[in-house]
Amino acid sequence: MSIPLFSQVTLPLLKILGDNKEHSLREIIEKLSIEFELDEEEKQRLLPSGKQAIFDNRVGWARTYLKKAGLLIYTGRGYFSITERGLQVLRENPTIVDVKYLKQFPEFQKFQHFQREKTREGEQEEIEKTPEESLAEAYQNLNDELANDLFQQLKSISWKKFERIVTDLLVSMGYGGTQFDAAEVINKSGDEGIDAIIRQDRLGLDVIYVQAKDWDGNVGRPEIHRFAGALQGKHARKGIFFTRSGFTKEAKDFAGATDNKIVLIDGETLVQYMIEKNVGVDPYLKYEVKKIDMDYFTEE
Repeated sequence: MSIPLFSQVTLPLLKILGDNKEHSLREIIEKLSIEFELDEEEKQRLLPSGKQAIFDNRVGWARTYLKKAGLLIYTGRGYFSITERGLQVLRENPTIVDVKYLKQFPEFQKFQHFQREKTREGEQEEIEKTPEESLAEAYQNLNDELANDLFQQLKSISWKKFERIVTDLLVSMGYGGTQFDAAEVINKSGDEGIDAIIRQDRLGLDVIYVQAKDWDGNVGRPEIHRFAGALQGKHARKGIFFTRSGFTKEAKDFAGATDNKIVLIDGETLVQYMIEKNVGVDPYLKYEVKKIDMDYFTEE
């Protein structure tokens, strides 16, 4: 079974609370995961932020919506129970308790005043994403658009500038120390397939050999084979092969099978690293999402 939407979780959650006892969120999550027959992969699947499991997030927001409608109440640190209104809802035996159903309660209407709902032809649509999911989706859309623009920039710059970008990225990832001493560029006439040597650490205890290749199509196995041979000629163990294009399956298979550790970085991967490390991009907006610290409110 796929991960249920949070509106699908709300009524089952309320039914568990129908025993009129206190429950913790973790307990409810475990019971609902069994009810929805979720496997371990589905239970552990994370939001794009990587900070919380999707199912945990949806159950948490189902609890929040029920509380805003007055159907449950927090009874202590991390615990909650059903209210008389919640019991009345269960007696009415609804088929689903979603946003539309909860709008009958004034408290929830007040809460909804602060919620943005998508519209289509003037009619409000049912919200099927939690706020975190909506925020993550919007962030991903912006990130995808930025990645596309950045990729187009990479395709338009000179080869010399591309090599500089590769060096800047490696330095931003913690290799080589500073831009000044990061890379030792080797004479192209005798490089044997190696463009640069970069320190793996600031002390220079180990080095990584770098190849940056300008290529119209995907880089094939012969190019990776030559790079691996160049590494062996230098008695080197590690290498990174950059390209603005991509790699063929044969190239990837060969890189994974060689005795040397060769990492292949294609254009799409490169732009994601650039965004992550702020190479060629500048942050211009930052939203900080906070949650309540329950330990702070614990009585001594």
